[in-house]
Amino acid sequence: MLAETICSAVSAAGLGIAAVTAYRKRFLTALRVTAYSLVPVGLVMTGVVGWLARTAFSPLAWAGFGVLALSAVLFLLTRAVERRRGRAGKGAIRGAEADPVAPAASAPSLGRGGKRADRPAAPSAGAGAGDDFSDIEAILKKHGI
Repeated sequence: MLAETICSAVSAAGLGIAAVTAYRKRFLTALRVTAYSLVPVGLVMTGVVGWLARTAFSPLAWAGFGVLALSAVLFLLTRAVERRRGRAGKGAIRGAEADPVAPAASAPSLGRGGKRADRPAAPSAGAGAGDDFSDIEAILKKHGI
């Protein structure tokens, strides 16, 4: 009975605050405060407050809350360990390779040309500036630019 009285008083105080807020021409805020003020009365009318009062003094319910808390802690612990490992052990296949391409895979094709042209090694830092853009020039000429 005390819980219902407290909920009713909280709702009445909230509705009073909403009326003052509406008087100050802040209607959106007043509607929001009204919505929050009606929640305690709604909980009393649906019986949730009575259920909570009975549950608060039940040792079995507190044991259940303890089991739920333990479950949450274990879940968070496993997530933290997974993040710390860098997701290396992710999934059911732990021994799978991280490289998505097989080691004996063929070289990728370079377009419609058919054969792959062997290019010389990359020029060193002391090479001329014209050598750096030769492949870019070839691409531009190919597209008629």
